[in-house]
Amino acid sequence: MLHNIDPILSPELLYALRAMGHGDEIALVDANFPAESCGPACIRADGSNNSEILTAVLSLMPLDSFVPDPAYCMQVVDDPKAVPDTVKDFQKIINQSADAPRDIMSLERFAFYERAAKAFTVVQTGERRLYGNIILKKGVIK
Repeated sequence: MLHNIDPILSPELLYALRAMGHGDEIALVDANFPAESCGPACIRADGSNNSEILTAVLSLMPLDSFVPDPAYCMQVVDDPKAVPDTVKDFQKIINQSADAPRDIMSLERFAFYERAAKAFTVVQTGERRLYGNIILKKGVIK
């Protein structure tokens, strides 16, 4: 155990967060997401939901303040303007926890898959709420 680090952050996830550079992206995905087959290394966090992991990640990782859109969620299929409760929750967490809060943008489902496939790593949680996926771009500590 370490002081001031959320214990739900596994050694693998802490390593990934530290190894990521400015502009690298991390995808926090739900239990339904095809994480193991999408490409990047998959870190499992089955005992947590994405709100818990997002809060823990943002306690250590700055969002990129040099881009207008450092956070993306997946659009609801056939209703791209809908904002699922999960995304509302993620936005509240970003507003409260991020050092440079920004609005979450949305990507069409397959565009989200493509972006996640290019992420530094994918963290698959036990999140069971639909559309419980978010991609974050790492910033710099000033």
